[in-house]
Amino acid sequence: MAALVRTIRRAILSLSKKWRHAMAKVKQLTVALENRPGTLAHMAKVLADAKVNIVALLNSTAGAQGSAQVVVDNVNRAKKALGAAGLPYTEGTLEQIELVNKPGALAELAGKLAKKGTNIECAHTTMPKGAKKAVVVLALSGPTL
Repeated sequence: MAALVRTIRRAILSLSKKWRHAMAKVKQLTVALENRPGTLAHMAKVLADAKVNIVALLNSTAGAQGSAQVVVDNVNRAKKALGAAGLPYTEGTLEQIELVNKPGALAELAGKLAKKGTNIECAHTTMPKGAKKAVVVLALSGPTL
């Protein structure tokens, strides 16, 4: 019996070490901002004053306009605060996944998505130096893993 338990434990450990992708859906707010100094600071302060934490951010501009794509810890509170401040936004859904901090992890994920016919339309991530995992946020079109 002890030998069987050891064999099962080894099998479970072996399976748990294999890299699996488990994606979670998260809400993203895309806030329209003018391309001028202070607009991102204003949006961030509106959210901070509402006790909303930004957990992911992608800011971009094109000409006089820009946008901030934010994932926050409380979407409802963020929508209320942005609306009260007159900051227009749209709501969307992204996929969030943790990747191991190793060379090739993103290549492996992107390759698996490509084989399924999934296009990565937008991706953002960051990872502190020495972290074991990164959290990647993806806007995808097509089937997911």
